[in-house]
Amino acid sequence: MATIIDGRALAKKINAQTHKRVAKLNQQGIHPGIAVVIAGDDSASLIYTRNKHKKAMKLGINSILRKFPRDISQNELLAEIDNLNKDDSIDAILVQQPLPPQIDQKTITNAILPEKDVDGLNPLNLGKLFANQNTNHPIACTPRGIMRMLKEYEVQLKGQNAVIVGRSILVGKPLLALLNNADATVTMAGRNTRDLTKLTQTADILIVAAGVPHLIGAADVKAGATVIDVGINRLSTGKLTGDVDFDSVKEKAGLITPVPGGVGPMTIATLMEQTVDLAQWRHHG
Repeated sequence: MATIIDGRALAKKINAQTHKRVAKLNQQGIHPGIAVVIAGDDSASLIYTRNKHKKAMKLGINSILRKFPRDISQNELLAEIDNLNKDDSIDAILVQQPLPPQIDQKTITNAILPEKDVDGLNPLNLGKLFANQNTNHPIACTPRGIMRMLKEYEVQLKGQNAVIVGRSILVGKPLLALLNNADATVTMAGRNTRDLTKLTQTADILIVAAGVPHLIGAADVKAGATVIDVGINRLSTGKLTGDVDFDSVKEKAGLITPVPGGVGPMTIATLMEQTVDLAQWRHHG
């Protein structure tokens, strides 16, 4: 049976470190600040943004929550981003996805100053990641959190076969760069990849972020593999479940993340940690 990766416990450890860092920066007259922007009334997004706001305040990070109606125009949202870019009290800007259909996500992402881009999605920051530049630049929070989990649980990356199921700019693509930079052999796939099972069975490290409940079962997993489940799906029963059939796969994998309690808490903890990074880099370089 697999060892279960405890994302909540690791997130708690990171949050404690972040809290201490905030207190130390406060003593130097530096007060990290984050602005979370949400447009629309998506219930899941509202919950996520409130949780991020509460966590920031609990850790001593100044947090601003900007809520806008679903019918906000792109120009209005861009004006708000511009205001936050110019606000010296804000170190980090996060625009919650999904955005309403009249808003172009790429345009909004590109409008955030790279040095305030806490999601690490601005093309300049993505370019530095893929170029493996040894500079201070933000990295997408979920992939950064996953890499932290792999390090904490001493998962060997160099020379290992890693398969990522899911090509999103939020998870799959940054993670591909991070794993490649760590000398893993990385293959990216999607839900429509031919012979997906044949591919996932080769993975020493399998990361699933496809948004399909129970896409991966025990037959799709190599014995002893590390399985990271990024999916968060709500079933008709109201139960949260991942993209991996946890109950069957945990009998075959070596390490596995649960849903909930795995990647999710790490994403928020990493967001807070990176907000403090941005504040520190801005003031100390």
